[in-house]
Parts: sequence; structure tokens; C-alpha cells
Amino acid sequence: MSCVTMNKRFFGAKQVAMVGLDIGITGTCAHYHSDVDIAGLRCSRCEEYFACYQCHDALEDHHFVPMAKNSAEPAVLCGRCGQELTYQEYKTGACLNCLAPFNPRCEIHEDRYFC
Repeated sequence: MSCVTMNKRFFGAKQVAMVGLDIGITGTCAHYHSDVDIAGLRCSRCEEYFACYQCHDALEDHHFVPMAKNSAEPAVLCGRCGQELTYQEYKTGACLNCLAPFNPRCEIHEDRYFC
């Protein structure tokens, strides 16, 4: 059995934090770890970025609470460059700053992250 570690990594010039289990240098985690699993998602209750909803739910005392799709507040953190993005910016499929692509399969769980 492998050991999974909770950690917090800081991204970009602003050093924005992302929390999760076994976070890689680009925001991958124990649950999602392909080259395009680089989006940190913001819980509207915690107001923190997590590598995924499973990391959040394992570490917090409540379930992940989605961000509103129409919010002007940042909802996504790019794990490649640390750019914060709104939902609308995230839906372009790549970071607007570094152009790193996001995993298109994340759409499967979109309702867990956005409402």
C-alpha cells in the first residue's frame, strides 16, 4: 500500500496555494495525474483551490461546494503558471496566460465544480 501525503503547493508570482494529496509540480494529484490534469478548482465554501474534489473531500469536514459559473471571481488555478481564471476563461480549454491545455475529460465532473 502506498503512502499518500497531504500537501500545499504555491504557484506563480502571486504564490497562490493549491491543496491536495500528493500534489505534483503542475498541480496533479493522487487521483488525477496526466499531463493535462493541471487545473486547481476553488471551493466556494473554503475559498481555497484544491487539486480535485476527491482531495478536498478527503481533507475537509464538508463536501466540495461549486463556484457559480457566472461569477467574476476566479474559480480555477493553472498549475503550470499560477494564473487564476474565471469559469468562462477556463472553458476556453487552455490557460490564457501560458496556453497549457486543460484536461477536456474534466467536463465529466463539471457539475461538481461549477453551478
